[in-house]
Amino acid sequence: MATNQEDMEKGQNRAPLLEAAGPSKKNTKDDTFMVYLSTFVAVCGSYSFGSCAGYSSPIQAAIRDDVNLSLAEYSLFGSILTFGAMIGAITSGKIADYIGRKGAMIVSSGFCTAGWLSIYFAEGVLLLDIGRLATGYGMGVFSYVVPVFIAEIAPKDLRGALTTLNQLMICTAVSVSFIIGTFLTWRALAILGIVPCAVLLSGLVIIPESPRWLAKQGKHKEFEASLRKLRGKNSDIAAEAAEIQEYIDTLEKLPKAKLFDLFQRQYLRSVTIGVGLMVCQQFGGINGICFYTSSIFESAGFPADIGTIIYAILQVIITALGAAFIDRAGRKPLLVISGAGLVLGCLLTGSSFFLKEHGIAPGATPALAVTGILVYIGAFSAGMGAVPWVVMSEVRQLFELAIHILP
Repeated sequence: MATNQEDMEKGQNRAPLLEAAGPSKKNTKDDTFMVYLSTFVAVCGSYSFGSCAGYSSPIQAAIRDDVNLSLAEYSLFGSILTFGAMIGAITSGKIADYIGRKGAMIVSSGFCTAGWLSIYFAEGVLLLDIGRLATGYGMGVFSYVVPVFIAEIAPKDLRGALTTLNQLMICTAVSVSFIIGTFLTWRALAILGIVPCAVLLSGLVIIPESPRWLAKQGKHKEFEASLRKLRGKNSDIAAEAAEIQEYIDTLEKLPKAKLFDLFQRQYLRSVTIGVGLMVCQQFGGINGICFYTSSIFESAGFPADIGTIIYAILQVIITALGAAFIDRAGRKPLLVISGAGLVLGCLLTGSSFFLKEHGIAPGATPALAVTGILVYIGAFSAGMGAVPWVVMSEVRQLFELAIHILP
């Protein structure tokens, strides 16, 4: 009883982030302008992500001839990106918690910019690999902080669609790199990779920090200013502020967690869903297809330029449609349809090369391979590309633990 009384007294003495107000009104277009602007600025990081991922495919022949790279050296150049991304993903959570979501995006932009410059000035394999590793690190940080930032600033009714823009911009950037990479030199394409980073850094001056992160840091005045800027100066933010404060209070009461606490029974479902979807996304073969699209088309006997352009256009269209329907169709149906399409695409592509190797129906091999690749990328863009990021941002228990995992 004494403990309960003390808790009640503490609750009475604790000042709310905002005073209670009357019934909330529905947001107008003017009220959501800053949310859309902040999302646009954040997804410039997603565009930078896609520029890094799509860089190696269209310039393979040109860069190998210009710098005299062997096939093994170019393979290292293409794949080292993923190692940098792994390191960036591992450190991204701590960076975003220590210096904020905006600070993490600044760090990521810095690494990507340095990486692109290193690639641009490279005359040998060393600077190429260093630059590719740096851009990979920036990708890894962007992969975490962008969807988290969008989920934390977006109203509930817009959260799914806005978070999906992360994948849409990644696909758009990959597609643009595929298309313009057939016309530009590899050095010019590297310089263009700096543009989204510059736009992002400029936009971060205008947009507010994540209100949830500010509340976690105990910066109540900044929190109120950020939330009001995002929701509009005439909006009633008292209810949302109280919800965020309750969420932060719950986090503060949790004991300091360790990594193995993630495997406790009460968190097992959240961890399995969140991590499992990301594992399926990354191990489904998308990076191999994305990095070596032109080589796959050439090996199948189909014109690489035409194939990559069709691939790029289809990817953007399907991703845009997925973003429009994700809140209507639901996450699970899109994942089921996407997964079935990925299996079919892999079977068609694999069958085409099997037939080619054994000299069976050689005339059908190019059409079968192209169909398989297009089915694969269409299915990936429809669900497995975007939905795991949305689900990760929505599995709250997983994020609550992630905040407390490392000291």
